[in-house]
Parts: sequence; structure tokens; C-alpha cells
Amino acid sequence: MARIKPQALLQQSKKKKGPARISVITIILYSLIVVVTVFFLYATYRHWSQRSRTQIEYRQSVFKGDTDNSFVDLKKSDLPGYAILDTAKGSITVELFKDNFPEVVDQFLDLCHKGHFNGMLFHHVIKHYVIQAGDSDKLEAAEDWTLKGKHYSQLDTSLKHEAFMLGTSKKKRDNGAFELFITTAPIPDLNEKLIVFGKVVKGEDIVQEIEEVDTDEHYRPKSSIAIRSVTLKQSV
Repeated sequence: MARIKPQALLQQSKKKKGPARISVITIILYSLIVVVTVFFLYATYRHWSQRSRTQIEYRQSVFKGDTDNSFVDLKKSDLPGYAILDTAKGSITVELFKDNFPEVVDQFLDLCHKGHFNGMLFHHVIKHYVIQAGDSDKLEAAEDWTLKGKHYSQLDTSLKHEAFMLGTSKKKRDNGAFELFITTAPIPDLNEKLIVFGKVVKGEDIVQEIEEVDTDEHYRPKSSIAIRSVTLKQSV
């Protein structure tokens, strides 16, 4: 048996202990695995982050919407329900129909806050019909009734209103013009002429006292009667 030289044994030992070589294919494969893993983790993070942000924004929008609705309802419920017209003859308390014609009531309330009706004259008084206050000198809605000579038989009686109703003309109200009509008797065909947005609940006697004033041939009061001020209240 041949003997192996010590130098040969040393070389064989070094070969066994030396590190194994890693192929290029293995390196590329591991690199691809790392890249795919990192990309997957980043995509997952972005997905859940975006979803969380969307949910937060949605909740905020819903909350904001609920708050706005609550504010609108609260604002509507807080609107004054009554208006007290202080006149030279006395006070007239009117209940406002906030649910029937909210836009008209809102305009009326806004004008009250601006003092629009302070000093406004009742410029037409038709006994057993209406008293009319406003900026216009025209008879407007009451004109048709007077031209027909107050003959009920000549009017359409299918639509009637009670006495002591507060309304304004259906004509377009430009430049803040807002005529006020208070009926003093059931008026036939009133729906076609007026938007009724309130009813006198106190001071009917004051309304009757105003309608009894002397007027000229054009139904204008010979002595001035004005609305001194308007006070708004939640209840009376």
C-alpha cells in the first residue's frame, strides 16, 4: 500500500474545509424572491393604508352630514312661530305657518329682522274684505274684488279662506317688496291671489278697528295707520 505524503494530506484537508461556491443562478433566484416579497409587503401596506384612509373620510363625511342635518332641523325648529304687529290701534298677534310656505315665512322673518315693516302704512282698507299694508300704492290682489263690485255670485266660490288670515301677493316680490294682507271676512277665490302664511290668533278686534276707518273712493285711509314695529316670538 502506497503511503500518502503529508503535503498531499494537507492539501486535501484544505479542500474539504473551504467554503462551497454559490452559483449565479442561485443568487439571482434568491434576489427575485426578496424583491417579490418586498413588493408584496409594500402593496399590502398601501392597500390597507388606503382602505383605512377611505373609511375615515367616509365616517367624517357621514358625521358631517348628520351634523348639518341636525343643524338644519334645529334651525328650523328654532324659527319664531309668532309675529306681533304693533300698530297705532293696538297689537295684532299672528301665528306663522312655517311648514306650509317656509320660503315665504323665511323672507318675512328676514325682513322683520331688517326692520322692513317698521313704519309701513296700511294703504288700502276694504271693509269686510281685507286690510293691506306695504310699499306699493297699487291695490294689487284686492283690485279684482273691488272691480267686481264685491258680488259674491260673480266669484268662484269653490275656494274660500277664513277671516283674519295673513297673506302676501303671489306676484313676484322684487327689491324686497312684500305686501301684507289680513282678511277681515271669508274671501272667495283667495287661493288664486294670495299666499296665506299666517293667521291672527290675538287682536282680531284691532284688525276690525282698522277696517272701520274712513277711506276715500280708492279705499285709502284718510288718517294714516302704520305698523310701528314687529316683534318675533317662539310662543305666546
